[in-house]
Amino acid sequence: MLRALRRRWDSYKHRFVPWVALNLRRKRRTLRYVPENSQDKIITDEDVFATLMKVFKALFVNDFSRQTHILALLPEIKCKYLELVTAELERSKVNSCHHPSKHVFSPEEVLFNTLGFSITRDRSSLVSAGTGVFVTKGFVPKGTVVSMYPGTVYRKYEPIFFQSLGNPFIFRCIDGVLIDGNDKGLSRAVYRSCSRRDQLGPFQMSDVSWLTAALQNPLAVGQYVNNCSYEKAANVCYQEFDVPGSFPVELKQYLPNIVYSHDIQSFTNDICIAQKTVLQAMVALQCDL
Repeated sequence: MLRALRRRWDSYKHRFVPWVALNLRRKRRTLRYVPENSQDKIITDEDVFATLMKVFKALFVNDFSRQTHILALLPEIKCKYLELVTAELERSKVNSCHHPSKHVFSPEEVLFNTLGFSITRDRSSLVSAGTGVFVTKGFVPKGTVVSMYPGTVYRKYEPIFFQSLGNPFIFRCIDGVLIDGNDKGLSRAVYRSCSRRDQLGPFQMSDVSWLTAALQNPLAVGQYVNNCSYEKAANVCYQEFDVPGSFPVELKQYLPNIVYSHDIQSFTNDICIAQKTVLQAMVALQCDL
């Protein structure tokens, strides 16, 4: 019992203000100072946006048969996606003479066909690190977005105390915004509730599949990317990205983030992970927070 209490205290003490105040001079945790957000970016926001659009459009086209209720309300974009579906069918006919009909790929296969690699959650190769993220297929070039940090987005003044208890998945952004990437317990219930609250008819404003084993967005595994260790250096880094308000409404179903407060109309603060070194299949993605 004492060991269990000690583990809970170790995971929470860095959010306990009196303990932090008493231990500031001991420098047990390293801090970074970034004068401007632009100096903390490995790749540009334009490149991040282009990557997300490329992957999300491919997922939408792959699942086109289930999007009829959305397209019925957005006839102006239906023609655009029909062209993409037609191009995909032609490509399938060329690649497979025996199966000319459209083949529905898994999200992981869509990611591989789009960016040239696929990733998955699995037991970490680091000792006592729990779950990690691995490249299972393909090649990841330097400067590539490899995952997204999912979760509920909290502003500085919003309540997160009970969600933070024993929760190692809370990420603090440079501007003080917190993202709760825990897919269990109270955090899970809060995310689902906020997602249902913001749904507009058939339009889902966020992806809830990252809470399950069947991911709709295969990039939504960033909370399981482990820190670097003394034995293995970091090969990815976190980069913050604000989703613009002009983001296509039909593609928001793949965004794995939701804001806690309904009255906030600002951009969704999302976390993307930018590749810093070259990776090959089955090489673990280790990250320094």
